[in-house]
Amino acid sequence: MSLEMELVFAVLILACLCSFVLSDSQGDALNALKSSLNASGNQLKDWNPNQVNPCTWSNVNCDPNNNVISVSLPNMGFNGTLSPKVGALKTLKVLSLQGNEITGEIPKEFGNLANLANLNLENNQLNGGIPSSLGDLKKLQFLILSGNNLSGTIPESLSSLQSLITLQLDSNDFTGQIPEKLFQVVKYNFSGNHLNCGLNFSHLCATDMDESGSSHKPSTGTIVGIAGGLIFILCIGFLLYFICKNRRKGYKREVFVDVAGEVDRRIAFGQLKRFAWRELQLATDNFSEKNVLGQGGFGKVYKGVLSDNTKIAVKRLTDYESPGGDAAFQREVEMISVAVHRNLLRLIGFCTTPTERLLVYPFMQNLSVAYQLREIKPGEPVLDWPTRKRVALGTARGLEYLHEHCNPKIIHRDVKAANVLLDEDFEAVVGDFGLAKLVDARKTNVTTQVRGTMGHIAPEYLSTGKSSERTDVFGYGIMLLELVTGQRAIDFSRLEEEDDVLLLDHVKKLEREKRLDAIVDRNLNKNYDLQEVEMMIQVALLCTQQSPEDRPAMSEVVRMLEGEGLAERWEEWQNVEVTRRQEYERIQRRFDWGEDSVYNQDAIELSGGR
Repeated sequence: MSLEMELVFAVLILACLCSFVLSDSQGDALNALKSSLNASGNQLKDWNPNQVNPCTWSNVNCDPNNNVISVSLPNMGFNGTLSPKVGALKTLKVLSLQGNEITGEIPKEFGNLANLANLNLENNQLNGGIPSSLGDLKKLQFLILSGNNLSGTIPESLSSLQSLITLQLDSNDFTGQIPEKLFQVVKYNFSGNHLNCGLNFSHLCATDMDESGSSHKPSTGTIVGIAGGLIFILCIGFLLYFICKNRRKGYKREVFVDVAGEVDRRIAFGQLKRFAWRELQLATDNFSEKNVLGQGGFGKVYKGVLSDNTKIAVKRLTDYESPGGDAAFQREVEMISVAVHRNLLRLIGFCTTPTERLLVYPFMQNLSVAYQLREIKPGEPVLDWPTRKRVALGTARGLEYLHEHCNPKIIHRDVKAANVLLDEDFEAVVGDFGLAKLVDARKTNVTTQVRGTMGHIAPEYLSTGKSSERTDVFGYGIMLLELVTGQRAIDFSRLEEEDDVLLLDHVKKLEREKRLDAIVDRNLNKNYDLQEVEMMIQVALLCTQQSPEDRPAMSEVVRMLEGEGLAERWEEWQNVEVTRRQEYERIQRRFDWGEDSVYNQDAIELSGGR
């Protein structure tokens, strides 16, 4: 019996060691891609080959099970090749590498990406043919290979892609016959090649030339219909003119329409300005990398200067054709039109073209709270304690407005220091609604894809995908801890000091030990009120309770920061925490290997309290 127990322990120990030592196949594949793309030292710096889990890396999104589902690397100037090892990412759904200078061929191993829904390699310098293995991607919806040097024939295997709704192969060097079934794709473009399509063939080269594919010669009935329609429109126009002329009062509201080639859907955006693409291109110096302010899951943010010297921030969305990317644009525009508050980032305009979606904001001179806490340059002043208090309260008021004064309510879903900006007076401005979710007022949560940043995501959201206002409250609590400590929500360097990786666990431990001085940011040089620090930590711990029902609403948080009702809530929390702690210690005392072992060993503490 003892020999069997020893073998069991040996296997468990080896398994644990392997989980730390063995490299993760996903991380290997992504680092192989980084290497083959010839990424510079300043690009993808957080893609650490020694880190097992790539889900915290920039430009990488994962599902709740830590499976990589999205890699988005557009317009980054890569000039290398595509690595065949990417084919190992079996759960990958989106691969976006458009707008680079990637050369070489498309690896046939890409056909192993069984869950891939969106492959965008547009505007690179790829050569060779389309691998026939891409016909094995049964879930592929978007295949965009425009603007490369691809050649050869279009493989017949693409005809088996039943889910395909967009196929863009224009501006390459393809020859021969187009498989007949590909003309049934909802949106296709084969123009700029040497293929059997065009005016002299039975099919046009692109769907937007003529949706029906019928003759171009208009019938008499069509001409009569158009003429009648024009007369009707003119009559309506004169009628509206006289009505408006005779009205003493009224208001003007701009109505913006999309550019030619897009769906002719009218969108009313109140007082938002519609910018021309060329205007933003000039303002950002052709979207120069030197003007990049930051990058999120849906694209980069550029600093720009308009012709009248107004400074702006331009968010250039990527993957807008994917459900997430395009929905993010619509969602952000719709929400900002109803969310107007001094502590919320104001959207001042937008731009749409057939291939671009851009949002325009005022430039925040002092950047983000995260920058001021951790990225300031030598000589720049440290964010002092009174300013941190003001940021905490301003952020709380902004979130309170989103939750309780917008109809429908708005859930941000990615509250963190990097998404709280600072204006010229260092007033907090909650920004980046790209991950936000409009929720019907009658619903308390919505099951959806998990979005956000590890370390800031509430436990119930991570495990169930259900978000609510209390999800934001949890993220806000973590942001308060960032304000107090100046540290990141997740920091693996703390392992070197045998501390907790998660900032929340680290602070809880120090709070139990009554070591408040060890919690506070050293950059403050003890220039703070210890009682105020204690109050902010208490609010943060109330906001980050395990159960969402136990967390306060943002209106309560505002009142507590203003000095009302905190003592009562904190006393309740302490009573619950003491009971929970005693129960945990009782279970640990029972966890004695001696009850099951002939050696009657002492109990082994596997981990400290969380």
